[in-house]
Amino acid sequence: MSVLDVKDLTVEFPGRKSVFVAVDDVNLSVEAGKILGVVGESGAGKSTVGNAVIGLLQEPGRISEGEIYLHGQRIDQLPYKEKRRLRGRKIGMIFQDPLTSLDPLQTVESQLVETIKTHLPLSSSDAQKRAVELIDAVGIPDPGERIKQYPHQFSGGMRQRVVIALALCAEPELVIADEPTTALDVSIQAQILELMKSLCAERNVAMMVITHDMGVIADITDHVAVMYRGELVEYGETTQVLGAPNHPYTQSLISAVPRPDVKVERFPIVNYIEEAGTPQKQIDISTHWLGKARDYEKVTGPLVQIRDLDMRFETRGSVFPSRRKYFQAVKKVSFDIQEGETFGLVGESGSGKSTIARLVTGLYHPTGGSILFGKTELTSLRNRKDVLAMRRQMQMIFQDPYSSLNARMRVKDIIAEPIKFHRLASSNSEVRQIVDDLLDHVGLGVAAGQKYPHEFSGGQRQRISIARALATRPRFLICDEPTSALDVSIQAQILNLLKDLQEELSLTMLFISHDLAVIRQMCNRIGVMRNGELCEVSDCDQLFEAPQHAYTRELLDLMPSMELLSRANLESA
Repeated sequence: MSVLDVKDLTVEFPGRKSVFVAVDDVNLSVEAGKILGVVGESGAGKSTVGNAVIGLLQEPGRISEGEIYLHGQRIDQLPYKEKRRLRGRKIGMIFQDPLTSLDPLQTVESQLVETIKTHLPLSSSDAQKRAVELIDAVGIPDPGERIKQYPHQFSGGMRQRVVIALALCAEPELVIADEPTTALDVSIQAQILELMKSLCAERNVAMMVITHDMGVIADITDHVAVMYRGELVEYGETTQVLGAPNHPYTQSLISAVPRPDVKVERFPIVNYIEEAGTPQKQIDISTHWLGKARDYEKVTGPLVQIRDLDMRFETRGSVFPSRRKYFQAVKKVSFDIQEGETFGLVGESGSGKSTIARLVTGLYHPTGGSILFGKTELTSLRNRKDVLAMRRQMQMIFQDPYSSLNARMRVKDIIAEPIKFHRLASSNSEVRQIVDDLLDHVGLGVAAGQKYPHEFSGGQRQRISIARALATRPRFLICDEPTSALDVSIQAQILNLLKDLQEELSLTMLFISHDLAVIRQMCNRIGVMRNGELCEVSDCDQLFEAPQHAYTRELLDLMPSMELLSRANLESA
């Protein structure tokens, strides 16, 4: 008998003029000890199904049709108080962002003990004992000490372990995990997925994993449900759905997954979707890159040369130098980037990747070493005019496009701002023409210039960030995790766009990511970082086929298995 049965579920969100159907006639089930993966793009209805099951639909959302059963008992029509008792006790929830689901003002111990005592008839001492056992069970070292700490004192992976402990503290029969590994590095993701698999096997818990990551689906699930615009388009065993998908949307979705085993020229596009952001017309923006606007001094040898780069941050200040404490973020790092190539930096969070990007762009000043850009030593620049002249040649695309865009400015003004600041156009009409051409070229269209950032999806906002970065006609582009928060199909579009732009505009790129499959597809050479040190620098294919450093081999071994996807990928590619 199934632990969870969802029958003919339809969820609606009434509006002023119409009713939005977020989930339409969905049927699925989960058995004890098994993991069901619910996969699809943003807006597919995945999280809405999970919220409907646990009774957390936001107003005015409602279940208009269908039934939800837990161990044969219907739960969707239960009164509010009974639903509240059900949450935590019978159904546990693991949220995407652990920091927002933990109370920053309470220790981990007090949060666990409170939840345990709410659902189980245990004394305070027994609840504390169980809390320590749970922290130990999810793999946090020194559980007796760490449980006394606050959430901000844990890393992202450790916080996710705490959230898993909270979800399991009342011994639920069903656990719903909503994007549990989206923001985690490959090594931390592997640990969390292994933990989830072992908990299901050992405790006979049924689990529903909601994700857009096909690697997670391939790694841990027994069955998979594929959703598209609120509908369940394919459902079955994981080996069948991923190995021989029947629905064209599933086929397109799988084909867009970056290949870790072989390099391809372009990422296949999810052509089943009517993409509103495709270019309306072909624009040759290379004309804006000619003449004085991009009359940079030619370089013989590498464009970027980094030698013995050091960066440390003061963690405890004092008037007495001997009492100061420092964190060494970057340690004696050296590498070159040739003009026209894409150099990748890969490693865990805290390895120093983004710190190096900020050092190159001048956002941080190094404590040691040198950065040579062309013939200019960047660390010695002090004159504002010289600094701005160098910064115009290099631009950065950030991980979160929404936080890097001014929410109060129209898109056309956001893109025009660097053009006006660096005086790269002779008139306002020329500025408008450049902005319009950039918007067309990145696939948004001229009309997008009149809108504000909040009116766009995540993928469209990243296109705006790319257009803004290109506005100064740079020769060097730094991409810091530019697609880590995007769905696989949107990721494919953005990565293809970056490849095209590099070829058309002769760009040199530093590409930073913890996604090894993306790194393989985008980069010519790759540097592997760990704890601020550069472990290995190698050509792309050589690094994946014959890694030299033990840590590189460890990272490659931890990549989610894509064997189930290989046949569908090959056929589609």
